[in-house]
Amino acid sequence: MTHLAARSPTPLLDDVHARLSATRVAAVVRPRGLEDLCALVRTARAADLAVSVSGGRHAMGGQPFARGALHVDARGLAHVLELDHEQGQLEVQAGAQWPAVLDALRRLQPRGRRWGLRQKQTGADRLTVAGAVSANAHGRVLGRPPFVADVEALTLVDAGGTPRRVDRRREPRLFAHAVGGYGLFGLLYSVRLRLAPLSVLRREVRDAEADEVVARLEQAAREGCPQGDFQFAVDPRDAGFLRRGVLSCYRPVEGARPDRAARLALGPQDWKELLRLAHTDKRAAFARYRAHYLASDGQLYDSDEVQSGFAVDGAHEALEREGRLPGGSEMISELYVPRARLADFLAAAARELRRRAADVVYGTVRLIEAERETALAWAREPWACVVLNLHLDHAPGPLARGRAAFRALIDLALERGGSYHLTYHRWARPAQLRAAHPGIDAFLAEKRRRDPEGRFQSEWYRHVARQVDPRAGGS
Repeated sequence: MTHLAARSPTPLLDDVHARLSATRVAAVVRPRGLEDLCALVRTARAADLAVSVSGGRHAMGGQPFARGALHVDARGLAHVLELDHEQGQLEVQAGAQWPAVLDALRRLQPRGRRWGLRQKQTGADRLTVAGAVSANAHGRVLGRPPFVADVEALTLVDAGGTPRRVDRRREPRLFAHAVGGYGLFGLLYSVRLRLAPLSVLRREVRDAEADEVVARLEQAAREGCPQGDFQFAVDPRDAGFLRRGVLSCYRPVEGARPDRAARLALGPQDWKELLRLAHTDKRAAFARYRAHYLASDGQLYDSDEVQSGFAVDGAHEALEREGRLPGGSEMISELYVPRARLADFLAAAARELRRRAADVVYGTVRLIEAERETALAWAREPWACVVLNLHLDHAPGPLARGRAAFRALIDLALERGGSYHLTYHRWARPAQLRAAHPGIDAFLAEKRRRDPEGRFQSEWYRHVARQVDPRAGGS
């Protein structure tokens, strides 16, 4: 049965990245199975409590937590349930994190032909499969849509406490709302993933400029490269700020095997030092990063390794304690623009960020393919995706300036026919929300229809509901 967290009667929870989502919930439960999930929804209904859910707690903007809610820690649902080697499909409990999934794929498969992941988030690994489903996440894949294309089926518990098996044929409407539905249409118990044949990839790294990135990545996709991205310079004093960078593609190689012993690699301390330099000497950070990646040109990896993250858990906090980094944290934003407008957008963003003296610590460009399966599709066009991390001091003044900077970036994207990712923060103005996500009204209407008591909630949902339609808001 469920296990109540015993830290305090009303635990205070926060995300692990921006640390700007502190929320006091009623209690924390960690279910172990499908019966637990059904029972806790019935318990919440009897007590008239909202239910919120988190996994690795990397999601920001208040999306995992709801004040006063019975909070579900999905990490207790961490088992691999079935590997169908013939079909290339893997069923896992929804709270499984990517290291456990990758370990299971290595352990459960015979020698010879092996299956690997089609796509996962990059930059970190301790995220749950449920989180990827709920956000319809993407990685650095080329030529493939976001995560919905990798989902075969779901098992979830609805607002009445009833388990449902959901796929494109059985309950396609619920499938379309659960994937990319930010946990608002049910508690995920398991996910059936579509796999891809594991392959060996050769990293190809070149210097590049923003105005050539789209053409080079699209060419790589046509040539069969399944992964690729562009990391750009983040020093505003540099003429190449947001324009000059390194472009990496990963090309399939037949008959080769990765040689891990001979490979140049950055260890945890190297990444920690890069993080420090990104705050204190941005030019040196980019020079070191560029030198490493250019030196690694030609190295071989298997396709699962390419998608594995490099985040060092707790590195920012450790550097703060050592007095080597200022207080605060990083806030992510993703801006989507038509590919033909990428260089123009980056030039305008560079001017805006310089004018505001924004502290950019990381940035990358990826290509996004359109998908038409999810109800609140963010990947409506074949976008260029710009990921920006800004360092924010948590004092009221710096936070207000950070909010203004992110709103300005959204405006720049919208002016070019683009959009932004919904849930990293709650700083978009109502007009920006509606312009970037025209399906939000229909999405909230379906939420009210399927969950009339508002059982599944989050602080992000409550905020958006108040912006769009007060009737859809929670307590």
